[in-house]
Amino acid sequence: MKEATVPERIHRADDGVTITWNDSHVATFAARDLRLRCQCAECRDEMTGYPLLDPDTVPEDIVPLRISLVGAYAIKIDWSDGHSTGIYSFDALLAICPCEDCATRRASFDTY
Repeated sequence: MKEATVPERIHRADDGVTITWNDSHVATFAARDLRLRCQCAECRDEMTGYPLLDPDTVPEDIVPLRISLVGAYAIKIDWSDGHSTGIYSFDALLAICPCEDCATRRASFDTY
């Protein structure tokens, strides 16, 4: 059985969050992009998944202030715009990894 991919190290910086996974994969998420992907009930309709968050209300210079673990499956981020209810599961973060390898892999699936 394959071991689950989980963070080995999480680094918070003003411009974003960098996660080094236990398989040595490194993902750096831009702060604003990650904030805009929040899946909480304030930001996304729970029934339809339709986005409720107006991107124009999220400052360009938003900063992750604090990151905390949620069990063994996610992180919670307190943002400089006062938002703090979103939970980012490890699976969801891996699915949106912005690195070149992951973006290329996702693009290859989009062509079918």
